[in-house]
Amino acid sequence: MPRVTRGNKKLLRRKKILKLAKGFFGAKRKNYRSAKEAVERALQYSYRDRKARKRDFRALWNTRINAAVREYGLSYSRFIDGLKKMDIRLNRKTLSNLAASEPQTFGKIVEKVKSNA
Repeated sequence: MPRVTRGNKKLLRRKKILKLAKGFFGAKRKNYRSAKEAVERALQYSYRDRKARKRDFRALWNTRINAAVREYGLSYSRFIDGLKKMDIRLNRKTLSNLAASEPQTFGKIVEKVKSNA
């Protein structure tokens, strides 16, 4: 059986993991085995939370819109339904920003939806 020399593959693999573990605390930064476990976990969290971030922001926008619409005596669901019936195509992020930064403009949209409902 021929003798296998690994060359620098093992070193490069370890360097890659330890580079990803930069900034971790204690042994998780220095020991390869601990670093590998911590990096794998961190990568799983980052993958999962890229999806969760989208959910979190949509929930935040919905909450902001609901709070702003309630001041005009309307519920969130009736407001969104009214927007769809009037064919006003503003996404929730835009509506949320309008409600927070330009209340007058948002108020005009709400009044328009209210008058047609």
